[in-house]
Amino acid sequence: MARIAGVDIPNDKRVVVSLTYIYGVGLPTAKKVLADNGISEDIRVKDLTDDQLNALRKSLDSYKLEGDLRRETQLDIKRLMEVACYRGIRHRKGLPVRGQRTKTNARTRKGPRRTVANKKK
Repeated sequence: MARIAGVDIPNDKRVVVSLTYIYGVGLPTAKKVLADNGISEDIRVKDLTDDQLNALRKSLDSYKLEGDLRRETQLDIKRLMEVACYRGIRHRKGLPVRGQRTKTNARTRKGPRRTVANKKK
């Protein structure tokens, strides 16, 4: 397995897909990085040369990835919670942050249903 930005990317997949295993690299970023380095999107990771891998590593160094990006995201959420803005309060309560309905749905954020006694009528 090739190691880029501290992540082992799969050998048997296409390079453009393998790069998306890195936190902070999506499909558009992966395509842009490959185009800048002149590497085909269809080539497999195991077929890359050492020079191509080094070029990918070097070009991805300019992006904020993995640990730094995760840390920044967590600090942003923490700041919202400290200033007690609407979004911060929603984060603190574990409710949807982006305006979704909560009367029904929202089970991913709210967790499993907790039954309330005498709710039927």
